[in-house]
Order: sequence, then structure tokens, then C-alpha cells
Amino acid sequence: MRVFLEALLLIILILVFGYLFFYYADILFAPATKQNPENKVCFNPSEGENCFFVELVKTNTEREKGLMNRKELDKNKGMLFVFDKEAIYPFWMKNTFISLDIIWIDANGKVVFINENTKPCKGLFCPAINPLAKAKYVLEINAGISKEFNIKTGDLVEISPSL
Repeated sequence: MRVFLEALLLIILILVFGYLFFYYADILFAPATKQNPENKVCFNPSEGENCFFVELVKTNTEREKGLMNRKELDKNKGMLFVFDKEAIYPFWMKNTFISLDIIWIDANGKVVFINENTKPCKGLFCPAINPLAKAKYVLEINAGISKEFNIKTGDLVEISPSL
């Protein structure tokens, strides 16, 4: 009977680890998004340049990975999530080590929601940050930068090259 239970436990463990591996394999082995020095997001461009050089994230696999497992992000850099259409896009901080300011931007280039100083999630279940506003783009930058640059809801944003 003991041998049967051990064999059953081993089969269950193999199934669980196999499921986890195949479920997360596309995230773990996805190619890193590449930063193009021409990709910029600038806030209130008519008032001066508060710009960030950004990595563009356009696919579901890239979106799932986001800034996961990154230990640092330069002050003038960020990640811009580009969606096909305007909708409400909740975000979460699973496996993220950096506190972030998360900025939702609509299709007209207007900031519609900001979640400042979003802390990394250390638990198994991470709460979603729901903007309750439709957006086409979401920008992640280091925590505190939006306050330092006086970025607020209603500000205009210029994304270049134009997407």
C-alpha cells in the first residue's frame, strides 16, 4: 500500500510540475523586448521635455512578462504597453521587484489614470490595479517619477514614433 501511495504522489508531482512548466514556459523563455532609442513618451511636450525612452510591449506574451524579474530601471526609461483598442486594462505586480508609477493613456494621448508608487507583490495572489478608465497605452516608470515630473491626470502625451 505504501508503494502505491508513493507512486501516486510521484505522478501527481510530475503532473503539477509539468503543468506549471508548460503554462509558464512562454513567459520564462520569451525573448526580451528590445529598447529602440527612437521610442519615446513625452509629457506635456509644449511645456518642455519630460520624456522617457521606452520598450514597446505589443504581444500578450510580452504583456504577461512586462517588467517581471527586473532588478532596476533607469530613471529616464520605461515600458510602454500598446493595446489594439481602447479598453479598461487592469495591471498587477506579480514577480516585479521594482516599485512603479503606472500611467494609463487614452487613444487621444491624454493621461486618464495614474497609480503612484505601486509596490511589488510578494504573495501568491496579487491584487489588480483597476484604472476604471479606458486606455490604449499603459506606461510603467520608476516610482516617484510622476510626482517629480508633475505628471497628472489630464496631461497630454506624445508618443514617438507615432503608433
